[in-house]
Amino acid sequence: MSLSRLIRTCAETNSIFNGKAIHARLIISGSSNPDVQTNNHLLTMYSKLCYIDYAQKLFDRMLIRNLVTWTALISAYSQMGYSEKSLNCFRSMILDDGVTPNDYTYVAAISACANVRALRNGKEIHGRIYRTEENVNGFVNNSLVNFYGKCGSVKSARLVFDTIQEVSTVSYVSVINSYMQCGEYEEGFRIFLRSLRMGVKVNEFLYGSILGACAALHNLEVGRQVQCLAVKYGVKMDQFVVTALINFYAKCERLELARNAFREADKPNVTAWTALIGGCVQLGRGREAIHLFEELLCAGLKPSEQTFASVLGAYGNEKEIEGGVKLHSLIIKMGFVSFTFVSNAVLDFYAKMNHLGDSFKIFCEMDVHDTVSWNALIAGCVNSGHCEEAIEFVQKMFQEGFDPDFYTFSSLFSICGDLPAIEWGKQTHCCILKLFGLDSNVVVGSALTNMYARCGHLNDARKVFDILPSKNLVCWNAMIAGYAQHGRGIEALEIYDDMLKNGVKPNDVTFVGVLSSCGHVGALEEALHYFRSMTEEFGIIPREDHLACIVSLFARKGQTKRAYDFIKSFPGEAGKVVWRCLLLGCATNKDLQLAKYAAERIFSIDPDDTPARVMLSNIYADSNMWNETSHIRKLMEEKALKKETGYSWT
Repeated sequence: MSLSRLIRTCAETNSIFNGKAIHARLIISGSSNPDVQTNNHLLTMYSKLCYIDYAQKLFDRMLIRNLVTWTALISAYSQMGYSEKSLNCFRSMILDDGVTPNDYTYVAAISACANVRALRNGKEIHGRIYRTEENVNGFVNNSLVNFYGKCGSVKSARLVFDTIQEVSTVSYVSVINSYMQCGEYEEGFRIFLRSLRMGVKVNEFLYGSILGACAALHNLEVGRQVQCLAVKYGVKMDQFVVTALINFYAKCERLELARNAFREADKPNVTAWTALIGGCVQLGRGREAIHLFEELLCAGLKPSEQTFASVLGAYGNEKEIEGGVKLHSLIIKMGFVSFTFVSNAVLDFYAKMNHLGDSFKIFCEMDVHDTVSWNALIAGCVNSGHCEEAIEFVQKMFQEGFDPDFYTFSSLFSICGDLPAIEWGKQTHCCILKLFGLDSNVVVGSALTNMYARCGHLNDARKVFDILPSKNLVCWNAMIAGYAQHGRGIEALEIYDDMLKNGVKPNDVTFVGVLSSCGHVGALEEALHYFRSMTEEFGIIPREDHLACIVSLFARKGQTKRAYDFIKSFPGEAGKVVWRCLLLGCATNKDLQLAKYAAERIFSIDPDDTPARVMLSNIYADSNMWNETSHIRKLMEEKALKKETGYSWT
């Protein structure tokens, strides 16, 4: 067997020991500088076996280098994620050695640009290709389409795609992914249909891309049709396809079908496990996600950074601080704390637990910060009501040169809505329009709508809402809640009807706004209809807020007995907010006996509830029961209970 063949065999069998032995033999035999072909084989072997440092040392000692040498090193750095080093090698090859790149060199360099979203560098390489190459290889064009798509320049990706003479399946996958990554799913579907008409055979990559689009659009019907098409074409159910299928069903809220796809997979890998765990977290099944993670560990699989991030989300949603701390310890033990992605998830977990001190400690211990790190810290402060600290972190983020993204602006608008600070909110809105044009983005649009609504500027909120090309549930909820909070119940109910017509499924927050709106317009029967719809049609378990809305509405109508019966019709104990609503209704309607019972229920939950004692005292006074009034007042003095003074921003 020839020497070159021996070295290639070492690479194919992942035998670094034998590869090093051959290299050592060459050095001992006096061939410290073998011919360039042998050196190229050694360099390729070290690169394929991920010994990039050995490859670089060998490269530095080579007296003669050719195009293959440079391409091997550039490709190795690009494939291993060292994009900057890959591009530096590409520059050195052209400027220092004067070597002209070939198609493989261009593909490696363009892929490096795509990995770090280096749009300017990629355009420079594209310009060189355009100037020096008469005919551009299909692989180069495909890499250019992929590069522009990852950089968000979908128009450029489409222009390159349209110039390809012989369009392959890879070309279609590249351009479809470009549209998917930019959120233009409908156009991606149109190109997919065009590929079918052109006779392109569906493979696992094309199938996975389209399933991803169906998942993003929550379009179960189209996704199933694509699945049938994949079966027809005999697409292999590899790990990539299984993961895409699990993710699709989970995003479409069909968790049972996602579980079926997972169970039918032959030895699902960590990516498939992570997709199912992530689906459970997204659908509020945090406990199930935690159990799946425990099963993954029992199966002997090593979690990935995405797995840890998903499970931390489950612990955060379940408010399970002890389990999350144990998971943090496991992350440190397994060496994943060095991953910025994982550290961001840990930081976010502690922020959700209102452990801002721990969040800040994690932030300070991180070697590298990114925009997500800052966003998690800022959002944690906002959600905990620490607006001043949030503003300080925003200022520090800008001072350190980090550019804000959608979620940064979302937190800023939350601060403006909480304070409230409408002028600052308007200035931030203008900044977005001038610099980024992001107000039509669904994340920013939702936050803007919510900010204007909470500040009482409902017309501005409606303008932002109307211009959004796509509206998520948060947008609809913000508009409904805004109208409800400011007494415009009819408009709130109209928005709710429009939401249902657009196929958006309401959640528990939606119905708080809807039931509050019914309260503002005194629509008792409509409120009961919506309440039944919430439980029977949408399967939402009523919260204390929902019960309080209905009880308040009964009380306003003077039907305190029906309000009491409504409370008793639900299993479990009602909270003090519900009983306080009943107590207020009894005070208005002079229902002394029921008022005494409601007050007793409140005091059994919270003996020091001052507003309830004041309210009961006033009810006794209205009934000329002065002894009882005096008794309550004396009891409050003994317990040093004092009604909180009201205050206003105006």
